[in-house]
Amino acid sequence: MPYDFSKGLSEEEKEEIIREFLPYIKYTASRLLWRLPPQLTIDDLISTGLIGLMDAVEKYETGKGKLKTYAEFRIKGAMLDELRAVDWVPRSTKKKVSEIKAAHNRLEKELGRMPEDEEVAGVLELTLDEYYKTLQEASGSISFRFEDFEANGGTDEGLNILECIPDPQARDPLSLLEDETRRALLARLIDLLPEKEKLLLSLYYWEEMTMKEIGKVMNLTEGRVCQLHTQALIRLKTKLENTA
Repeated sequence: MPYDFSKGLSEEEKEEIIREFLPYIKYTASRLLWRLPPQLTIDDLISTGLIGLMDAVEKYETGKGKLKTYAEFRIKGAMLDELRAVDWVPRSTKKKVSEIKAAHNRLEKELGRMPEDEEVAGVLELTLDEYYKTLQEASGSISFRFEDFEANGGTDEGLNILECIPDPQARDPLSLLEDETRRALLARLIDLLPEKEKLLLSLYYWEEMTMKEIGKVMNLTEGRVCQLHTQALIRLKTKLENTA
C-alpha cells in the first residue's frame, strides 16, 4: 500500500507499517540472539527495532529509495547500536580470547593445518568441556561483522542514510574492485576452515538462518552452534591479522 509521507501518516497507517515489518524485526532479533549480553533480552532487541522503524518512518522522504530498504537499514542499525552500547566485555574474557587466538596461531604454524579442538584445549591446559565453556563465554565479544553495513544505521551525525542507499544501476569501478578483493580474500580464508565451520558460516551469513535453525540442520544444540561460530570467527580474525 502506498503512503503519502509528505502529508504525514495517520496512527492507522503507522500501525499497518508496524504489522508489515514486525516479522522482519523479530527475525533480525533472533539472528542477533547469540550476541545478546546478560542485561538484554530478545524483547529488548525487538523494542529497539520498532523504535528504529518509527525513526525511519519519520525521516523517510518519498522518491529517495524504497521505504523497505531504508527501514531495514534503520531497524538493523538500531539493534546493532543497542548491542554495542551495552557491550562491556570483562578484561578476563578479552584475555581468554587473546589466548585462544594465540594458541590457534601457534598450532597452525607448528602443524601446518587448522588445529583440532582437543589440541587447542591442550595448549591452553583446559579440558575440552572447559574450552567449550570459554568459547561460550566469549561468544558475545567476538564479532566479525559480515552483516554490518557501512552506512551509519543508527546515529544522526549529519548523515542522511537515504543518500547512502546504493543505486543498483550505479557502477563504481574502484568500489567494485575493492569489494571483489575483500570478498576474494575472505572466500580464501573461509575455504581453509574445517568443513563444519564452513557450513555454519554459509548457513548463517548467506542463507540467513538463525542459530537454532542451523542446529537443526547440523544436528547440534544451539549452544554448540554458537561455540563453533565463535571458534570460526577467532580462526578468521587470526588469519586476517596474519595477512595484514
